[in-house]
Amino acid sequence: MALRISSRSELPSFMVMDVLEKAERMTGLPKPLLRLEMGQPSSPPPKAALDALIKHTHDVSAHGYTLSRGTIELTEAIARHYKRWYDLDIKPEQVLVTVGSSLGFMMAFLTCFEAGDKIAMTSPGYSAYRNLMLSASIEPMLIDINAKDNWRLTAASLEKLDPVPDGLIIASPANPTGVVMSDAELEAICKWCEANGVRLISDEIYHGISFDKTDTCAMQYSSSALVMNSFSKYFAMTGHRIGWVIAPDDLVDPLERLAQNCFISANTLSQIAATVAMDDPATYQEMDSHVERYRVNRDLLLDRLPIELLGQFPYPEGGFYIYADTSALSNNSVELTDTFLNELYIAATPGLDFDDAAGHLAMRLSFAGSTEDMAEAAARLTQWVQSRR
Repeated sequence: MALRISSRSELPSFMVMDVLEKAERMTGLPKPLLRLEMGQPSSPPPKAALDALIKHTHDVSAHGYTLSRGTIELTEAIARHYKRWYDLDIKPEQVLVTVGSSLGFMMAFLTCFEAGDKIAMTSPGYSAYRNLMLSASIEPMLIDINAKDNWRLTAASLEKLDPVPDGLIIASPANPTGVVMSDAELEAICKWCEANGVRLISDEIYHGISFDKTDTCAMQYSSSALVMNSFSKYFAMTGHRIGWVIAPDDLVDPLERLAQNCFISANTLSQIAATVAMDDPATYQEMDSHVERYRVNRDLLLDRLPIELLGQFPYPEGGFYIYADTSALSNNSVELTDTFLNELYIAATPGLDFDDAAGHLAMRLSFAGSTEDMAEAAARLTQWVQSRR
C-alpha cells in the first residue's frame, strides 16, 4: 500500500530554480552562458566579511550553536544599522536572525495566521510568498497590478478588497517589477492595515538598491508591522543564508520559540562575518559601488534591448530586474526562456513564476551581473529578434 504524501507539499515549482538547474547542467557551449535568471549579485561579499571568515575559520567557538534569535553582536549591529539608515530606534531584542529571509516569511506565517486565513499580495509578485502560504494552509489573495496602475499597489486598491484579508505582504523595491514605494504610498498602506486590523509584512530585502528614491522602512509608520530583510542582496552574501526579522514586542517570543524548534540557530561563522561587515563603514562604500554598477546595467539594457521586449513594462526604480514584456515575441514565456537558454545561451526567468494570469507574456531579466555580460546579452537578444522581424 502506497503511503500518503500531504496535499500541502503539492506546491508549484519555483521556476527560477528550475532554470538554474538547467543552466548548471549545460557544458561545452560555443559561447559563454549569460546568467540573467537569478537574483544573485555577481559582486563578491564585503571585504570585511571575507576577512572575518578567514580570521575565524579555525576558531572552534565559531562552529557551534548561537542563540536562536542570533548572536548578541549581530542583533546589536542590525539595530545600529536601522539607526544609521532610517533613524529608527530598534531594540536588539526585536531582531530575530533567520536562515535566509525565506524562513523568516514562513515563521511569520506560522506565528501570525491560522489555517484558512487570507494574505493579500500583488501579482506579479514573488512566488515563494504564495507557495509558502499554501504549504501553511493559508490562502493567497492576489491583487493584480499592471501598466494601468503604473504597477503600483495603493491604499485605494486595498479598499476594494472583499473580504478584507488577515494579512498583507508588500515589497519595495518590488520583485520582479523594481517599483519603489513613495513615503506617502507606504504611509497610506500602513494606516489602512492599522485601521482594518490587517497584519502587515514588509519585504525590504532590496533596500539599499534604489536608484531614484530613498528607501523607507515600514516600521516608520507602523508599530505592528513585521519587517523582513537579508544579507543576500545589498550585502551580496546570498550563499551565507543570513536573514532577519524585525518584530513587534508581542511577536518576539513566539518567533523565537519557532526558531528554537525549526533550526536552532543560523550559521555561526556567517553571523560573525555579517556582524563585522555591517559595522564597517567601508562595507557601505563598497556595496554602493555595486549599486552604481546595477544602475549602469539597467540603463544599458533599457537603451539596447530590442523594442519587442520593452512594451508595457515597469520601469525599474530599484532592485536589479527588468520585468520584460514578451507579448510581441511569444504567448508562452516558459517556451521562450527555454529558447533563449538553448539557442542564445541566456538564462532568464519566465513571468509565470510571478504571475499566473499574465506571466505567460513576461520574463524577468536580472541585471545583477557584470556590465560586459549585460552588453553581450542585449546584443544576442537584438540579433535574435531582428532575424525574426
